[in-house]
Amino acid sequence: MTIERSGPKIGVLVPYTNCNLEPDMMALCPPGCTMHFARMGGYDINKIPGSSQMAGLGASDITEPLQLLSGVRPTVVLYGCTSATLTHGTAFDRDLAAKIRPETNAISLTAAGALVEGIKAIGATKVGFASPYIGEVNDQAVSFLADEDISVTRMADIGQDLGNYGQGELTPDDVFQLSLLADHPDAQAIVLSCTDMRSVEAIERIEAAVGKPVITSNQAMVFALMKALGIPRHKNLPGRLFSHL
Repeated sequence: MTIERSGPKIGVLVPYTNCNLEPDMMALCPPGCTMHFARMGGYDINKIPGSSQMAGLGASDITEPLQLLSGVRPTVVLYGCTSATLTHGTAFDRDLAAKIRPETNAISLTAAGALVEGIKAIGATKVGFASPYIGEVNDQAVSFLADEDISVTRMADIGQDLGNYGQGELTPDDVFQLSLLADHPDAQAIVLSCTDMRSVEAIERIEAAVGKPVITSNQAMVFALMKALGIPRHKNLPGRLFSHL
């Protein structure tokens, strides 16, 4: 068996308890590209991932994982945690991406920035928002989107404080039900935020149910990297978003 490996190398920074970002990235990986992962810490595995913990992750030193990713000479580096920069705001998110570029000599994209790029690509300005985050992080996410001229018509959370592993243990059925709670007549799209939530597997089912585009963190990162590299759409990419490449 021969596997095509001549295309761009994609480096991905993964929170160290995240178990779903890597499978999603591998499933969505454009033909010829390869995915390379490095794990990052900066948060307490035993605490509920609230605003202060996620902000701490965003502000933590990522020099070592970036050095490890640099070893594969990546074309693109993805910062694979949405809430780590949502909690700091849009300026911090852009600054983090700018700091990663010279460290890796690669295009740098964040999950939060890609989420915004995906929403704008479909022309939505009003969205339903859902996540497994606790309330304070959701409020910061709403503010983050507002700074990008995107209003949240309805926000839904899982209804309990999930730990770092609890977010990743939600099933695609859980995500589907959560997305329905976020829908609103004025919402032009449904946004599912969190790189460790199994949203990618539910995209097409949700779009069929609500009749609207769905934008998820991991899907949006792949969309953003494909757009940045001029990679055309390929088969098995879920959701209407990819029709905007």
